[in-house]
Amino acid sequence: MRGKPGAEVVLTIAREGVEKPLQITIVRDVIKVASVKGRLLEEGFAYIRLSHFQSRTTEDMLKKISQLKASSKSGIKGMVLDLRNNPGGILNGAVSISDAFLTEGIVVYTQGRTEESRLDFNAAPDDVLEGAPIVVLVNGGSASASEIVAGALQDHKRAIIMGSQTFGKGSVQTIIPVTKTAAVKLTTARYFTPSGRSIQGEGIKPDIELSEVEITRKEVDEATRIKESDLAGHLENGNGKKPSGEKGSDKKSEKKETTKPAIEEDYQLNEALNLLKGLSIFNSWG
Repeated sequence: MRGKPGAEVVLTIAREGVEKPLQITIVRDVIKVASVKGRLLEEGFAYIRLSHFQSRTTEDMLKKISQLKASSKSGIKGMVLDLRNNPGGILNGAVSISDAFLTEGIVVYTQGRTEESRLDFNAAPDDVLEGAPIVVLVNGGSASASEIVAGALQDHKRAIIMGSQTFGKGSVQTIIPVTKTAAVKLTTARYFTPSGRSIQGEGIKPDIELSEVEITRKEVDEATRIKESDLAGHLENGNGKKPSGEKGSDKKSEKKETTKPAIEEDYQLNEALNLLKGLSIFNSWG
């Protein structure tokens, strides 16, 4: 399938229910996939999704965070970094993503059979979020570079890891040319988190484990709900405002919600947002 852009490729496809194979002509091209997506979940709380790690992933992420900061009146009070089903990518991308949130220390190191084979990757003294809390979402599809990021932020206590245990791809492969047209790929080292944990075969265990479940809303008969304000002769609240449920309230009846709430769309993301809100409130007390 790979080849020179602009060249045609004819696919012959056998499809169930069709007597003869189908022939489909496609044209090769350079496919550019955006590895960074982001939005504000709520005012002050950002969401960044990294689908894989490319050479421009860090640059694109920093640009997206800058845009979200500008669009949020209160700045960024917390961020969810979504690495679910991220299969990895280039090592330098993982190191620079981690470095964006760390101010010092080792991000990851590789270690082979000898001491001389150790190679350390360190963080520079800056934090794009200036200490705002981070929740990282991972699952069994998070592998390699995404595990490096999760492990680094977890060991430095810079982020809370939520979800399920990651894939466990923590080996370093080296390609050794044999002839002009052939080569051998050898496993020469393993990736280790800053605290010395090997990622290989073990993965990253989340701080808070979350099941991948679907939540549905339970229908409640509003007619059976009785509030204090519904009772005859109830005591006023003293704030000078009538409760929203009291007869005569100036509040107009709201339209029935047509879109699914966040907890039904993505349970794990909703839990991450709730945790960020709690951390933000707790930090504001200090």
